[in-house]
Amino acid sequence: MTLIHALQALLVMALWGLNFVVSKWALHDFPPLFLMAVRFALVSVLIVPFFRIPREKILPVALLSVTLGSIHFPLMFNGLNGIDAATASLAVQAQVPFSSLLAAVVFKDALGWRRGVGMIAAFAGVLVIAGEPRLGNALQSLAMLLAASLAFAVASIQMKLIGAVNGFAVNGWMALMAMPQLLILSLLFETGQVEAVQNASWLGWASIVYMAVAVTILAYGFWYPLLARYDVNQTMPYLLTVPVFGVAAGVLLMGDPVTINLVIGGVLTIGGVAIIVKRRPRTVSETVTNPT
Repeated sequence: MTLIHALQALLVMALWGLNFVVSKWALHDFPPLFLMAVRFALVSVLIVPFFRIPREKILPVALLSVTLGSIHFPLMFNGLNGIDAATASLAVQAQVPFSSLLAAVVFKDALGWRRGVGMIAAFAGVLVIAGEPRLGNALQSLAMLLAASLAFAVASIQMKLIGAVNGFAVNGWMALMAMPQLLILSLLFETGQVEAVQNASWLGWASIVYMAVAVTILAYGFWYPLLARYDVNQTMPYLLTVPVFGVAAGVLLMGDPVTINLVIGGVLTIGGVAIIVKRRPRTVSETVTNPT
């Protein structure tokens, strides 16, 4: 990979890693489900008019929108609302071993002992983080993040089954279909949406724009050409830097504490994920990641 393309890949990872902090800023002003509904409304407006999906792919994308819109994102952002950004950026890496396990079940993909060791290490890292005393009141939030990671692993299998469709088209149409689901859930389970819109700070609105434009459009605009140009083994290792950027952003911008549990758990989790990525199953989607 050329230097300029390596820097391009790192820029994408930085945009995704910073999104954990940006999401926390947005959650200060908006209820979680309503926040995601607004974000997806903006994404769909910016993408859907310019990209179409084949008619036969509409139902699979609709099913994907249910997994992400009604299950993954509600769990993810309600969990993120109760835990610090640094811890969250590490915990969601559980999606990688979950994806490998599901690939083994659905596609009969052989795990192998090396990937098995990676899964054990990754889950052990999450357990170390969960055992940190300061998270005593946030274990429910951590559990929601892990459940969200499992839901995203299911989504990664769905993405693979969808097949070769333009990534922007999938993101845009999935957002269009997920937005009303999130809005209905917000109206059922949340309050204060109108007040949030009226009283939101410029940082809250800027955070939504960042989540829609920088994370979903700009980052993928830089990432998809790299996936098309280079072998998967050359691009996927860069994903290991997302939690590094996420932890750094949480520490520097939000004052998240760096504890021994976080360090040991982070090393175990990222190390385990590194082994899985190196031995990744071909039956897991190669083009979509989860930057929240």
